[in-house]
Amino acid sequence: MRRAVCAAWLCLLAGTAAATDYRANAQDYRDYLHRLQPGDHLLLAPGDYLQGLPLHNLSGHAGQPIVIEAAEPHEPPHFLARAGANTVSLVDVRYLVLRHLELDGRNQPVDAVKAEGHSRYADFITLDHLFIHDHAASQQNVGISTKCPAFGWVVRDNRIERVGTGVYFGDADGSDPFVGGLIEANWVSHTLGYNLQIKHQTSRPPGHADRHDTVIRYNVFSKQDALPGPQARPNVLLGHFPLAGIGSEDRYLVYGNLFLHNPSEALIQAEGRVALYDNVFINGSGDAIHVQPHNDVPRDMMIFSNTVLASGAGIQVRSAQGTPYHQRVVANVVAAATPLQGGAAAYNIALAYRPDLLNIAVSELTTRLLAQRQGITRLPQSLLHELAAYPDWRATAPAGANVPPALLRTLEASTQ
Repeated sequence: MRRAVCAAWLCLLAGTAAATDYRANAQDYRDYLHRLQPGDHLLLAPGDYLQGLPLHNLSGHAGQPIVIEAAEPHEPPHFLARAGANTVSLVDVRYLVLRHLELDGRNQPVDAVKAEGHSRYADFITLDHLFIHDHAASQQNVGISTKCPAFGWVVRDNRIERVGTGVYFGDADGSDPFVGGLIEANWVSHTLGYNLQIKHQTSRPPGHADRHDTVIRYNVFSKQDALPGPQARPNVLLGHFPLAGIGSEDRYLVYGNLFLHNPSEALIQAEGRVALYDNVFINGSGDAIHVQPHNDVPRDMMIFSNTVLASGAGIQVRSAQGTPYHQRVVANVVAAATPLQGGAAAYNIALAYRPDLLNIAVSELTTRLLAQRQGITRLPQSLLHELAAYPDWRATAPAGANVPPALLRTLEASTQ
């Protein structure tokens, strides 16, 4: 599509290049990839796309990303995996948006979206409303993966199912850190291994000296139909940030999520610095929350205002002896065979597990559990003031989590 004449003249007068909307189809779309400049949109027609989406050496700008999306959001382009190449391949890219695409793995041994290991960086990438499925040739095949330094990603409103691993950020040796991400309102289910894993970090590349939070909110992480065995993994595993220097004060903020069932592992396992609040954990086959050493030790953690229903351990904290760090477990509602183990616990409500509680709607679970307990103590104002400093936390009286409206919207959208 040609630039509008008036817009072109205005941009020339301003000394900037005019952004362009390109329209392409399954036959010619790759011809446009090398043309894309900051602010450009590539609109893809419905159809089967057989040659992948290699996005190499492309950079938008802040406020002017390069956008690749469906021309018709209700008829997303259908990218079919092919042997020997990841479907969306990212190499040396910044400020890219991918929106309303379907990535069909056809059980080929490839990844759906991958920031490749030979890339120097993949920064400010937004993945929005992708449908990723059937990348399950093995546990090593991943829906969304980074194997290079990645900063400022937004992973939002995606559905990822029937894959080896849902989302895997970082590398096994702690290199290639994932920094300052937002993982929001995704539905991840039917994975052989993790729904989400963010690897530990040994160091931080130059240019990211500030403290950064990685936010994980309003997602559904489900291994409800997983089978026990050698591929068993927690739904979510969070490794530590750099142990010293730049990045060592970073945190994970994990709130407003729904964690569902795992037949042989915990729903979440974490070390490092984590704030875990306003989540709902339901596991009729085992444990819910494990805080424990993995590649290092748990550092300062705050676990509060969660609702937990588990046939095994509810909240289990295994801190390393002789460390200066504190893991606080405050104002949670826990119905489990073993509700609470370890940590500095206060103002929690501990109840017995009953299988019939699994039949309660998620939106009603907290209220129904609280109804079993008489004489609940309200939280002191000093504690409420402290907790109010955490983003998006809403004080709930007397304790425990309500299902956030954003999570309910994610649940509703997943059934449509």
